[in-house]
Amino acid sequence: MTFKDFVRTLDDWGNNNIPFFFLIDFEQKKPVAFRLDELPNDIRYEFNGRTNQTKSLPPAVRIRVEANPIAENEFKEKFDLVSKHLSHGDSYLTNLTVKTEVSLDKTLYEIFLVAKAKYKLLFKDDFLVFSPETFVQISDGKIYSFPMKGTIDAAVPSAEAVILADEKELAEHVTIVDLIRNDLSLIAKNVEVTRFRFIDRIVSDKKELLQVSSEIKGELFNEMTRSFGSILEKLLPAGSISGAPKKKTLEIIRQAEGAERGYYTGVSGVYDGQVFDSGVLIRYIEKREGKTFYRSGGGVTTASEWRKEFREIMDKIYVPVN
Repeated sequence: MTFKDFVRTLDDWGNNNIPFFFLIDFEQKKPVAFRLDELPNDIRYEFNGRTNQTKSLPPAVRIRVEANPIAENEFKEKFDLVSKHLSHGDSYLTNLTVKTEVSLDKTLYEIFLVAKAKYKLLFKDDFLVFSPETFVQISDGKIYSFPMKGTIDAAVPSAEAVILADEKELAEHVTIVDLIRNDLSLIAKNVEVTRFRFIDRIVSDKKELLQVSSEIKGELFNEMTRSFGSILEKLLPAGSISGAPKKKTLEIIRQAEGAERGYYTGVSGVYDGQVFDSGVLIRYIEKREGKTFYRSGGGVTTASEWRKEFREIMDKIYVPVN
């Protein structure tokens, strides 16, 4: 399926009130779309309570994730390249990601069953996502987005106050909120920030993290109300995992990361006939060439320090089990 076919298909299904599942990669080269009644058994999802999965594991199951991080100097080279572009004014914020080889003591399917997240997706035995981040939700002609930017270890003394007072984190968050607000204005009117910088808590078997999000709301133009493919075409890729300005920042990402992201940091979701709900594909484990990798990243600005960014990327290697 080409991206143009994908857009036309989702527009048609939405406007004819046909429930569907979709998946789109970061580069928009490998879109997937199925009517919900035709979804293959090897694609399992659970998005905010909407699921095609019936089996579950006891909550006491623990997941061991052992990471073999990339060398710090390898990360610093990527970071320095991004920082050079930032200092030249090519970008205000660039989301830099890496892949870390990991070993697991459970299968991807077992982890899917036990992980706790707003958006869980197991695509065949290729990759697993347990994402805390909503991309967009649409219902009754209104669209909502919840950009997530800013992470801190909850064990840091006064962690919530620390991250909310951090000027670098504030600048990063404001940049993304402004980007998403502008994106939504392409398809909606009366776009406004209805909640600014609220805290989500994410618990794993290793630690608890605090993540900062905001809520943005708009009223879809009449012709866009259920044209879900055209909406995605205007909004992709997600601003929170690319940066600003988006076009130039995507060029920097390709240069710094050196490889396509694929479905990592793409978007997946469902339309059940009433609500369109989608999540950003972060917190991502993939199998490739006989190895298992965990993909993670973070936003880089001129105020960023490479050691702190490296630590944040490593902190994000976890499985949420509570």
